[in-house]
Amino acid sequence: MSPFLDLPPLTAAGFAAIEDQVAALLHTTADVIVTQGEALLPLEAAIRGAAHPGSTALNIVTGPYGQTFGNWLRDCGVTVVDLAVPFDSAVTAEQVAAALRENPAIDFVSLVHAEAATGNTNPVAGIAAVVREHGALLMLDAVASVAAEPLLTDAWGVDLCVIGGQKAMGGPAGVSAVSVSDRAWERIAANPAAPRRSYLSLLDWKERWTDAGRTVLPHAPAQLEMLALGACLDRIGADGLPVVIARHRAASAATRAGVRALAALTPFVPEDAHAAPVATTLRTPDGLPATALAAELLRLDPTLPVQPGGGALATTMLRLNHYGPAASPATVQGFLTALATVTGTDAGPALAAAEAAWADVLA
Repeated sequence: MSPFLDLPPLTAAGFAAIEDQVAALLHTTADVIVTQGEALLPLEAAIRGAAHPGSTALNIVTGPYGQTFGNWLRDCGVTVVDLAVPFDSAVTAEQVAAALRENPAIDFVSLVHAEAATGNTNPVAGIAAVVREHGALLMLDAVASVAAEPLLTDAWGVDLCVIGGQKAMGGPAGVSAVSVSDRAWERIAANPAAPRRSYLSLLDWKERWTDAGRTVLPHAPAQLEMLALGACLDRIGADGLPVVIARHRAASAATRAGVRALAALTPFVPEDAHAAPVATTLRTPDGLPATALAAELLRLDPTLPVQPGGGALATTMLRLNHYGPAASPATVQGFLTALATVTGTDAGPALAAAEAAWADVLA
């Protein structure tokens, strides 16, 4: 029998220990619920639990996931104020503060920390401060930022923080988690439309698991995914979270420096301060569709974590995912070498620029 199929059952104590590791990673003392599914599960559960019918929410749109959150909020009967900025930039705390002043009824704010799909990231600390001053609840999608950039859930005042293991954590896609502040629990409990007796019910988890002392699991856990999550948390702990974050920052800086040295493509997100450390997105020139470029790069090196942009960006944006194990010099060097070959440019200056940028971040 396969050793992966001949495992002792995951105990409640083991499940709770993994939750505690997630809480430490998020720098939070709030309750953490580990959910048995991809991160869209706790994201939707958080919105459907905390979004009261008839209330008003500010939905910050800096990429495709912000659009999804707006649809869920409207489906909950919420009046949604969308604050949308170009996908090649970041929202500012000042823009959020202005939206809150113009709409004083807002009591819920949804925000994506980093958008891997577009390669941008948002300044959560400043945004969270103005949201808290306004008195609203803040839900943060940190799926693409956790373990790639600082995430100080309690210090920033994030009420609902959702993560997944499949990006910078280098773990599985089939398990995710959400931290829930006391304010968020109060709001969910007061929502007559919050899901109950449902896979989307955070209240069910709280009552049957967290408040019950975490001694009896309410259902059979996804054992392999949970063990994989525990293993990647152990690895992050062994390496040290600052080291893991620095690797992602170095991968981003090196890729951007190398691409600029090649001068064949330009960063989709022009400002370095707005660039997410998990993925670098590039604008492709006219006559070179991103789909064709990605296919050619993969023909040269099938191991490259490259793909064209999604939806309307499929022809104009190329994406390199340098997260988890791919946050490495080898990934950056392989990508730049292949890109130089496809575009008929000299890889030497790009590789030298990337090496210098990597060393500068880790200095």
